[in-house]
Amino acid sequence: MSGRVKNKAPNPRQITAEQLLREAWERKEETQTKVPLQTINDAQELREYQHRRRKEFEDRLRMARTNIPTWINYAKWEVVQREYTRARSIFERALDIDYRNHSLWLAYAEMEMRHRFINHARNVWDRATTLLPRVDQLWFKYAYMEEMLGREDQARAVFERWMGWHPDEHAWVAFARFELRRGKVENAREVYRRFVKESPAPSSFLRLARFEEKSGIISLSRLAYEDALRVLPEDQLDSRFYIEFAKFEERVGEFERCRAIYSYAKSASDSKRSVSWNAIDIDQSSAAFERRHGSLSSTERNLLERKRGEFEETLSEMPSDYDTWFRYLQMEQEMVQATNRTSPVAQLESIERIRELFC
Repeated sequence: MSGRVKNKAPNPRQITAEQLLREAWERKEETQTKVPLQTINDAQELREYQHRRRKEFEDRLRMARTNIPTWINYAKWEVVQREYTRARSIFERALDIDYRNHSLWLAYAEMEMRHRFINHARNVWDRATTLLPRVDQLWFKYAYMEEMLGREDQARAVFERWMGWHPDEHAWVAFARFELRRGKVENAREVYRRFVKESPAPSSFLRLARFEEKSGIISLSRLAYEDALRVLPEDQLDSRFYIEFAKFEERVGEFERCRAIYSYAKSASDSKRSVSWNAIDIDQSSAAFERRHGSLSSTERNLLERKRGEFEETLSEMPSDYDTWFRYLQMEQEMVQATNRTSPVAQLESIERIRELFC
């Protein structure tokens, strides 16, 4: 009877697994494993050390021949030993196993560049871009190396080879930015024009238009937008293109042109709109433009009244919805700014409406 548990009630202090793990972590002794220092006194000991390390690497590779990080670490160790020929041999052996691994090419070329073996590095980049022409990072690094060496013509030749593979937008933009860094504005313009011919899409025309605007040639920027309207089918022109075109005209002070673009975009039939068309963005951008530079049309007033009705209906059901109150007040405040340019009477009406909302 003495072995029986008399009190079967749960312990008032429960110990969780999380608590046990935390206490074990707090009480653990900090053990720092230090690698023993090895002093090499003469050339014989150095050769023995190198032989032992090479055997370790080779044994690992025999067990996992396709482990590329091991190959790279092996080559890097040889570089530390200043055995550059051996390091190249290791990289070449690794490439025989997996030449499609672009990380291997990057490590190989960067090793050559870091130690100023420029011709070797150029040879590696040439081989890499020939075998893996769709890996953008290889082209970027190759062109960057030539540019840093001050070899403008060679860097341009790399970009030209790259463009021959019909890359995406980022490659063309990188080419144009290279020309701008070298102060060759006309060359950059030609790159963007080639990009438009190579890939006629709203995004490419927008790139060209923004470039011309930054260059200060407004007529050429407008021409890029107009060329897009003439060349591209209407079902490819998304709402973003029209908004960018209208904002460009607004920036250069052509408010009537801007208004006409918004009007044309709103009147586009559903059959001519692209899949990514967003009519709400068009309406909001147009309304914001009118608030800044014009008056409210009857259509916009009807839209405004509808929004007011939606706010009133929401607030009648949930009068404590403060987010809706703030959005309602913000809309009315924007109306005050818009009516400030039209009539003082309309402005006073908007101000009075805001006061009623606050009260």
